[in-house]
Amino acid sequence: METRLRHPLLALAGVVCLTLPWLALRGLGVVPTLPVPAVILVSGVAVIGAAFILTWGAETAEVDVPRSFALAVLAIIAVAPEYAVDALYAWEAGAAPGTPASETAANLAVANMTGANRILVGLGWSLIALYAIYRARFTTDESVIRRDGFLRNSVQLKPRISIEILFLGVATVYALFIPFGGGIDALDAIILVGLYAAYVVVILRGETIHEPQLGVPGYLQALSRSRRIGAVLVMFVYSAFIILIAVKPFAKGLETLGPQLGLSSFFMIQWVAPLASESPEFIATAYLVRKLRTTSAFNTLISSKLNQWTLLIGTLVVVYSLSLGSYGVLQFSQKQAGEIWLTAAQSFFAVTLLVNFELSVREAVMLLGLFALQFLPFFQSFDGLMLFSGVYLALGVALIVRRRSDIPTVVRCARQFGRRH
Repeated sequence: METRLRHPLLALAGVVCLTLPWLALRGLGVVPTLPVPAVILVSGVAVIGAAFILTWGAETAEVDVPRSFALAVLAIIAVAPEYAVDALYAWEAGAAPGTPASETAANLAVANMTGANRILVGLGWSLIALYAIYRARFTTDESVIRRDGFLRNSVQLKPRISIEILFLGVATVYALFIPFGGGIDALDAIILVGLYAAYVVVILRGETIHEPQLGVPGYLQALSRSRRIGAVLVMFVYSAFIILIAVKPFAKGLETLGPQLGLSSFFMIQWVAPLASESPEFIATAYLVRKLRTTSAFNTLISSKLNQWTLLIGTLVVVYSLSLGSYGVLQFSQKQAGEIWLTAAQSFFAVTLLVNFELSVREAVMLLGLFALQFLPFFQSFDGLMLFSGVYLALGVALIVRRRSDIPTVVRCARQFGRRH
């Protein structure tokens, strides 16, 4: 889009126009009267437009702040709808304590969180890797893709993602112990939110690297610092606003279609709604890959996984307690404990795949295939979830043993890129 238009601002105006129909319908108050397919279409198009604005804003910001921090902001805003949906169910759980409705809402909050995390890794990481390899066929840049004969293609990532890998690894190990408590409590909130706060402090100390940009980001980076920062803030706020008001109706519209397709509301909330709320993230990272910025795309994906695996889990108990009117533990069923274990086990396996800073076609397909297998009826029970968790953990342990020499490199690179230059 950017290279076909004479002025970058025309491209920006074009994607802003994608969001205007939804704003108009919301402003006129006619959304409730619209057919469900129309709501899905118009709100979905608005999300796509907001995702482009968000990505351009993050790329522009890289000239003023550390790149990892700009991408972390991108990740937080892109998954903001997921926070909104989970907070809604956590609030409903605290509004009627001790009732079946409260128990159901608490389990739905956990289900939505685990579904979103597994989609992000199982679909997001694998498909973005495969798309990056496909895009690399149109370039000879060996820093992006390394080809090994005719049998194996790999996404070659830069060591600067070591900070995200290290923090996600720590969060994943901690998450494996959460189900033993039967709920999410204050200690979980303190440790997980504190871990994310430490991550933000570290990446803020990193170096600011200015890579020449084209199109909209390149035009905005050429502005004076005050105008550039103002433009970035407007883009972040506007895209976040659009995403927050569009993704939930989009997800709810999909949920409404669920019964017509013979699918349960629980399935829709755990899988379809998160798929809708994760769509800005997938669009943003696919756009980065299209520009052959694969490491930046994975930086964003890992950062998204990290903030969902820390901030999202940690703040659920805060929202629940606020709704309750006093401190309380957000409890969940045995089935949801199994869901958390499976999600943590998948995360552990995914981290071990990246400790050597690359992801092969075979590994991406394995990540995607394992994600698909979990939908088999056998794995819907608690015993099935535990068995599947064991498979992920066994594969992860085998990989970490095989790649044990790469772990010191990850730690050393994390320390290097976490220093101020």
